[in-house]
This record gives sequence, structure tokens and C-alpha cells, in this order.
Amino acid sequence: MSNMDVSLKDMMAIDGAIGAAVVDYGSGMALGTLGGSKELDLQVASAANTEVVKAKLRAMDALKLNDTIEDILITLGGQYHLIRPLSGRAGKGLFLYLALDRGRANLAMARHHLRSIEDRLEV
Repeated sequence: MSNMDVSLKDMMAIDGAIGAAVVDYGSGMALGTLGGSKELDLQVASAANTEVVKAKLRAMDALKLNDTIEDILITLGGQYHLIRPLSGRAGKGLFLYLALDRGRANLAMARHHLRSIEDRLEV
């Protein structure tokens, strides 16, 4: 089992997880996915959230912010969507994407677990 497969399983073990992906935001392609449903197509979500990451990077550039994105949180009525760009050299250009059921998830713990998964992921 690859390191990415283990990371995706770890992401899906987070309380409330609905779907998880590792995404290349240069191409918008999901390199790996796990979970999802007919309401949450992880391939479509990966491509769409690539645009979110790119827009935030453009905004930071326009504002001349010399910083990095730790994570991006999108809150919906029934879900949380977490986007965590990978900061290591090997993961440059990739992000973790996690969709959570808002009623079952603990957002602080999910962010903590994602940070831990990022630290262990080798791409």
C-alpha cells in the first residue's frame, strides 16, 4: 500500500469524514481519492477547489503577502470542506482535500489530524 493510500485512509478515519483527496493544483487532477458519494464527486470537487487555491494564491500575491496558506475552510450548511496545501518540497503544488459532515465532525480535531497526516505524507 502506498503512502498516499495510507494518508487517504487516515483522512477518512477522521470523525465525520465524507470524502478525501490528494490534488495537484497545477492540473486540477486528483492523484488519489477515497470516499465521496453521488452528491460529492471527488473528481469534480478536486478540480473546483483547485480554482479556490489558485484564487487565494493570486490574492496573496496581489497583496504582496509574504506568507503561506495553512488551510482554507469552506463552511456549508451541513458540511465543512478543508483544503490544506502541502508545504514540504516534495508536496509542492499539491493539497489535501477533506469533506466533513458538520454534525459529526470536530473542526479543530480535523485540522489537527490533517496537519499530522501532511507531516507523514511522502509524495
